[in-house]
Amino acid sequence: MKKTLFATILLLMGFFTVHAQEQVLQTLAAFPYTQKKDATAALAEMRSWNAAGWKSLFSMLDDDSLKLKATYALDAFVHESCTDLAQRSKAEGILLRGLAQTNTFYARELVMQEMGLMGSDLFVKPLSKMLASEAHVAGAAAALATIRSAAAISALELAERKAPEPQKKQIKAALLHAGSSLPALASPVLSVQLSKGQNPTQQLLRLQDLMDAATNPVDKRNILSMAESIPGFTTFMFVAKQLQDPALQKQAALVAARMALKDKQIQGKAAREVLEMALPLISGADSAVLKSKLITHLKYMSYDLGFVSLFNGRDLTGWKGLVGNPVSRSKMSEADLLQAQSIANAHMRNDWKVENGVLVFTGHGDNLCTEKQYGDVELYVDWKIAEKGDAGIYLRGSPQVQIWDTSRREVGAQVGSGGLYNNQKNPSKPLVVADNKIGEWNTFHILMKGETVTVYLNGVLVADQVVLENYWDRKIPIFPKEQIELQAHGTEVVYRNMYLREMREDMKFELSETEKKAGFEMLFDGTNLDKWVGNKSGYPIQDGAMVVDPAGGSGGNIYTKEEYADFDFRFQFQLTPGANNGLGIRAPLTGDAAYKGMELQILDNEADMYKNLQTYQYHGSIYGVMPALRGYLKPVGEWNEQVVEAKGNKIKVTLNGQVILNADITDAIKNGTPDKQQHPGLQNKSGHIGFLGHGDVVRFRNIRVKRL
Repeated sequence: MKKTLFATILLLMGFFTVHAQEQVLQTLAAFPYTQKKDATAALAEMRSWNAAGWKSLFSMLDDDSLKLKATYALDAFVHESCTDLAQRSKAEGILLRGLAQTNTFYARELVMQEMGLMGSDLFVKPLSKMLASEAHVAGAAAALATIRSAAAISALELAERKAPEPQKKQIKAALLHAGSSLPALASPVLSVQLSKGQNPTQQLLRLQDLMDAATNPVDKRNILSMAESIPGFTTFMFVAKQLQDPALQKQAALVAARMALKDKQIQGKAAREVLEMALPLISGADSAVLKSKLITHLKYMSYDLGFVSLFNGRDLTGWKGLVGNPVSRSKMSEADLLQAQSIANAHMRNDWKVENGVLVFTGHGDNLCTEKQYGDVELYVDWKIAEKGDAGIYLRGSPQVQIWDTSRREVGAQVGSGGLYNNQKNPSKPLVVADNKIGEWNTFHILMKGETVTVYLNGVLVADQVVLENYWDRKIPIFPKEQIELQAHGTEVVYRNMYLREMREDMKFELSETEKKAGFEMLFDGTNLDKWVGNKSGYPIQDGAMVVDPAGGSGGNIYTKEEYADFDFRFQFQLTPGANNGLGIRAPLTGDAAYKGMELQILDNEADMYKNLQTYQYHGSIYGVMPALRGYLKPVGEWNEQVVEAKGNKIKVTLNGQVILNADITDAIKNGTPDKQQHPGLQNKSGHIGFLGHGDVVRFRNIRVKRL
């Protein structure tokens, strides 16, 4: 019976293979062609081929009697794909499979040649492997030289250093070819070399100019390759913008992922949005490994720390018009302030515009202000002014980090931009002149901590921890928090790439005055786990929160040192997608707390993977015993506030101000537990309180308790 089944399968496979080959042969009848219209139908048919069809074509390339038409067809298909952005990524995948499926020298050389013509960095790795083949080293090197990207050149240089003779000579010849071009046809982008004397900030500004000027995908891909060698968050965001370009998005996704995995400073809301967009675009060789690493990285990445974008490139969301100054605003009634703000916002929309992705001040009107107030910040912003221009950046609502045309010697502008212009006691002038030419983009990197301001202009330090004086009342220090403003000074100015990170010291939580009077104690203030026992290595402290770390032993369980009978337990928690944890109460230090004690679920209720759970398994429920109300969790990534009150047999859970469980254990189990399991821990009069890790990243902070 087994032999018969096996024979049948072989027969069917043979039938489908022959059928696929016949279809391919019919399609290839159109090649070679003299006019494009003669091959239109054949190329359309090739676009619809499945894997079997392409496998047949590659097998024909291995056959001397069939390879001619197959060669013409593959070449035509690749040529068409290079000019069709929607088709390009599919063609790249086909060539990658073709290199693996072909066997003869001729077929592999042809596939490598087509890879070079497509010019994608996705081919760099497989072609680099072929450099080790004595038979194919010349073809692989030629293809890499044709791609001519930074990654391709780097692969050739590395291979040349390691290769034996005569492969070394062949690789060297390819490198010489890669460095040459016909003067009349040379691309201005391909011929550009970033100056070794330029700092990374200036290099990035140059690449952005080149990207704006580039008109073909090959040039743009080369710019992306060069960008990857420039570290930093602003480079990452430059790469992120290319995710919107169909011709670049796959390469941009790979570069963004690699940059984020290398640099821990690339984090926060803006970075998360980019990486979540990049994740489904990652494909090609080793993509499974990279995607797995990126998924894990995203789990650990904080939601509320790191950089955010102040300007979305589309509209004035997050900005408002100027009303008075910090002192005068503080004296206004709420009603008067709202009315004045409404009027200022109406004027603002006439004075500030978004054009081609940049923020433009038209030259008339007042300052543009952030809706949110900020204290200690790290800020990046690109700016460009017109001749005789004058502008500035207000920090904490106060003037100002200066921007101006350095040719305006009559007002002292020859000192350069970046100084704290309105200081009287402390330095007001920048350390050096670091401005780029009028009409060129500049980058500020500003750090404000406490009263001091540090400014880098185009990568050059121009203000070093200078105290910013309070312009509005010089008798008092600068305000601890206020809005950021873009100064309107009567001349046109444009801004872009505005990214801000709120800088925080190690966060330490304290009891409120009300909690102190009520008798609460702090169990975790964000600095230590002294009042906890259990798997502490699975709960490292990061930015004031204990973070369940699956890599540290699946998170495991962590318990209070002391036992509690009746209590009021308060804490904040932040979920990640699909996260599962639990709050054990009146639990022993050993055994399953869900049964030996009592477990209150901590769960991302909205995750699709949990849509078929029992009602007593969702967030806030007494696991297996009593369901809680759903619909009161904040979105994943936001902090939730939860209160658990235990008084004898009564358990009350309040989530974000809403009571979601108010249960009497006696009533809940009088007819047996809903999950039909034994829960002896329900009878416990006291025990430890703990978090019960289930292998997912969850953050906890500001944990307080009061004995009742």
